[in-house]
Amino acid sequence: MSMQARRPSLVPVVSLLTPAAICLAPGLAFAQDERAAWAIFGAFFYFILMFALAFYVYAALALQVIADKTRTPNGWMAWIPIINLYLMTQIAKKPGWWVLLCFIPLVNIIITVLLWVGVAEARQKPGWWGILILVPIANLIVPGYLAWSD
Repeated sequence: MSMQARRPSLVPVVSLLTPAAICLAPGLAFAQDERAAWAIFGAFFYFILMFALAFYVYAALALQVIADKTRTPNGWMAWIPIINLYLMTQIAKKPGWWVLLCFIPLVNIIITVLLWVGVAEARQKPGWWGILILVPIANLIVPGYLAWSD
């Protein structure tokens, strides 16, 4: 018998990446060969990547529309990561240095909520719409509502 080094299983790796990968774990565990496991992992990764890209386009488009409706100059900045935070400070009429606060853990949550409250008020909506950015699923609706509602 030859002693071959066995490659580690993909199941622990996938399970650590995201909780949703737990749904894939049985498929990976019972895969007959490594190619099937990689195919399942690749399909899952591709799905997550496409979802993230679609959400990024939606959020950037919503922020650009909000900038146009609030007459904030340079709405194109909504499409550039990190600079779109500066655009949000301009829409919310907050100091530009607040962007730096978005990089401090835990502080970034408070600053993000305050920015969204300011954006909601700039659109003449109640400030509590900005607080909804903390609620899962609702945080997908808030940018669209603030952008495309009257």
